[in-house]
Amino acid sequence: MKNNDILRRVRYTFDFDDAKMIEIFASANLTVTRSQISNWLKKDDDEAYQEMLDFQLAGFLNGFINYKRGKKDGAQPIPEKKLNNNIIFRKFKIALNLKDDDIIEILDLVDFRFSKHELSAFFRKSTQSQYRPCKDQVLRNFLHGLQLKYRKEKE
Repeated sequence: MKNNDILRRVRYTFDFDDAKMIEIFASANLTVTRSQISNWLKKDDDEAYQEMLDFQLAGFLNGFINYKRGKKDGAQPIPEKKLNNNIIFRKFKIALNLKDDDIIEILDLVDFRFSKHELSAFFRKSTQSQYRPCKDQVLRNFLHGLQLKYRKEKE
């Protein structure tokens, strides 16, 4: 999945305005402008569209963890320079304080069946033999499930 798509979905799901987005980035020690956010949220075919870099999305997700769970004392985690779906998925799990059963329930909302064993493989170290890379389809369905769960709560 593209970083811009993930940012768009999170913004919509949790109903963040530009000021809140800037605040979330700032809590992870990243300074962004309203125009940067606007350009990241544009459709791919718009001439003002800018691709969001991995470290920028990682910074946003670190800020999202701070926003949902509270900022820890001391130095903030350094955003990863290279992201993959497993890291993104783990950051959502941490931010929303989700257990395996919660994630399976969220995936059930979009009729995407997954076992605990399949799910745990995503959160293992990449050097372990049980590790499995998280495919775009899984992350896309998870984000759609989050939207169904959290947008419904707001409405």
